[in-house]
Parts: sequence; structure tokens; C-alpha cells
Amino acid sequence: MTDAISSASPAIKSTPLTARTLLLRGMLVGIVAGLLVFAFARWIGEPQVERAIAFESSVDQAKGEAPEPEMVSRKVQRGVGLLTGVLVYGAAIGGMFGLVFALAYGRIGDLSPRALSALLAAIAFVTIVLVPNLKYPANPPAVGNPETIGVRTAAFFLLIAFSIAAMVLAIQVRGRISPLYGTWNAVLLSGGLFIVVMCVVSHFLPEIDEIPADFPANLLWRFRVAALELQAVLWTVIGLLFGWLTERDTRLSHAGRP
Repeated sequence: MTDAISSASPAIKSTPLTARTLLLRGMLVGIVAGLLVFAFARWIGEPQVERAIAFESSVDQAKGEAPEPEMVSRKVQRGVGLLTGVLVYGAAIGGMFGLVFALAYGRIGDLSPRALSALLAAIAFVTIVLVPNLKYPANPPAVGNPETIGVRTAAFFLLIAFSIAAMVLAIQVRGRISPLYGTWNAVLLSGGLFIVVMCVVSHFLPEIDEIPADFPANLLWRFRVAALELQAVLWTVIGLLFGWLTERDTRLSHAGRP
């Protein structure tokens, strides 16, 4: 697969930027991003989780119900468990980002590696994170019916799939109409197409509202904002650091040529 990507991209073939190199670089950058996400999660995310758990415990006590036994202690969850999760997630996302960069490099305008990396990270954040969360935002503990977790998960990933497909369609449309209407107008038209498609898709997907009536609105808002902030940190670090490393290697390879 990596050989096919390398041979298909003239820009990569003419430099030492092989798809294997970009894949490994993406994974490494993803791990670095994961470490920063872990630090931010302990700072802005975990306090909201603790408040949500405290709310859930108080509700159970008011009902006279015993709290559910913890399969994994909170100390492990917010420590080793959280660190392992974000590192694995970051490495996986970074590796996929490296492969997408390998496919896009030299095919999307005359962009430098740094500019292309930043553009791809911004597109990925909008497509995979922002748009799906507008329909199905993240919820803290004590929110959600365990019996509907299958439906909620399926609907969320279906929305992500539609979002990716709509973004790919919008990019293709932009490329086709740019010679006719100019780059600026083509971007606006293709962006409008993406918005319309996703509005229609979101309208037909099921509404899921399982927030308890007495759940603190402020806590819910802070948790959802924190979830978006963590994703923003992840994609910002990946886009900027990956682009900087790749552009540096490109310049060094050009400088070393006779």
C-alpha cells in the first residue's frame, strides 16, 4: 500500500518523503499531540467528569440506590488509563493523517508541506469533530441511557461517514468548477454544498436527548466545550508539527542536492 502511494505521487517520489516515512512521522506526531491532550484533559476535562460523577452519585443516593461498583478505579481512569487511551488514539489519528498527506501532497494546488498539513488538519477537524458534534455533542457521565448506546454509537459514526463523504464531494466539486468560476467562488460554492448536504443528513438522523431535567446546564456546557478543546489541541498539534517536520526535511533534501 505504501509503495502504491509513493509511486502515485510525483511530489513524494521526487523527494525522500516516502509514504512509510510520512506514516511513521504521523504516528510520532500523534503521540506528541496525545501527551499534550492528556495534560489538557487533566486540567480542563477531568474536573468536569468528577462533577458529573458526583452528581450521578447524589442522584443514586436520593433514590436509595447503591452506586454501581467500579470496574476500574477513578485513579486508574484519570491516570494510566487516560494516558494510554489518548496515546493510542493520537498515534492512530496521526498515522492516518500521514497517509492522507501522502495522497494529497502535490495534488491540491501548489501548497508547501506546512500549508497543506495545516489545511488538512483544519478540514479533518471540521469534518470529523465539529460537524458531528453539532448534532451529537459529547455528554458527561450521568447523561445517556445504557439501553440506547448501540443506537447512539451507530448514529454518530454514520454521521461521521456522511460528513467525510460530503467533504470529499465538496473538494472534488471545487476542483472541477475552479477553472470556470475562480478559486474564491469555487471554495464558497463547494463549502455551501457541504453545508447543505450535512444539514439534510442531520435532519433525517434520529434526535437523541437523554439529559436529565435536573442536570446542571453549566456543567453540561463546560464538558462539551472541553471535549471540543481537546480535539482542537490534538488536530492543531498534528497539523502544525507534522507540517513543520515535513517542510524541514524537504528543504534539507533540496539543499543537499548538487
